[in-house]
Amino acid sequence: MKKILPALLTILLAFSILIGCSTGGTEKAANTLEQAKKKGVLVVASSNDTPFAYIDKDTKKFTGIDAEIITEIAKRLGIKRVEMKEVKFENLLVELNNKNVDIVADAMYVKPERERIAQFTDIWYKEGDALIVRKDSPIKGIEDLKGKVVGGQKGTTFLEYAQKLQKEGKVKDVKIYNSQAELLLSVNTNKIDACITDSATSVYSIRKDPSLTLKLVSPYTPYFSGNIAAAVRKDDKELLNAVNDELAKLKKEGFILKVLKKYGLNEQNFVAGKK
Repeated sequence: MKKILPALLTILLAFSILIGCSTGGTEKAANTLEQAKKKGVLVVASSNDTPFAYIDKDTKKFTGIDAEIITEIAKRLGIKRVEMKEVKFENLLVELNNKNVDIVADAMYVKPERERIAQFTDIWYKEGDALIVRKDSPIKGIEDLKGKVVGGQKGTTFLEYAQKLQKEGKVKDVKIYNSQAELLLSVNTNKIDACITDSATSVYSIRKDPSLTLKLVSPYTPYFSGNIAAAVRKDDKELLNAVNDELAKLKKEGFILKVLKKYGLNEQNFVAGKK
């Protein structure tokens, strides 16, 4: 018994040391907000579409409505730099959940199917769709699209609407494009008769590019009037709350409305509250 007791104590001591090594030395992993503050950079996913979140060809800077908002929020959170990672629109939430980016900010509509896989901030602003045609086009509304070929950008709500019109027999065919630039260019070069896309992008692009002989059909009643917000991973509560706190301040200070007006939007696009 005397021999067994020391041996037993030795085993228990060794076991307690192993337990201590396996738990005592483990630190809780830093959350996304803490990591961004430590690195001094917040990585934002965007499809590089104007006028929301894109790299300006001249200045090479991260520019646009969403870009200016997230950059100001990051600054107020003590994060020195915002870095954009270009991702195809349909893959934005995939890249987010694969932890290749910290947040998505690219005029993304808040939709139930997206909320199932990501967590959205409070609403940044709202906007709707537009019907874009060439300046010499006879198309004056959705009713004139019968027998016509319409385009839409992959992964967007606007493409879903165009495909809905096709199923209803109101459109002959729907062509899918990877970017907003390709979509507008195809209308401009007669490859398609019209496109359905977001109004803000259309207004900004047509103003900026004189080679685009396009117009927004008017009057036109938008099928969608979507709420725009940023997306974070489901477990990034700290980042979500921090962004929402700063967003509320920016709204009260008039910063958000000022940015919207800078890019051709107005009070109708502004959302004062959370939803």
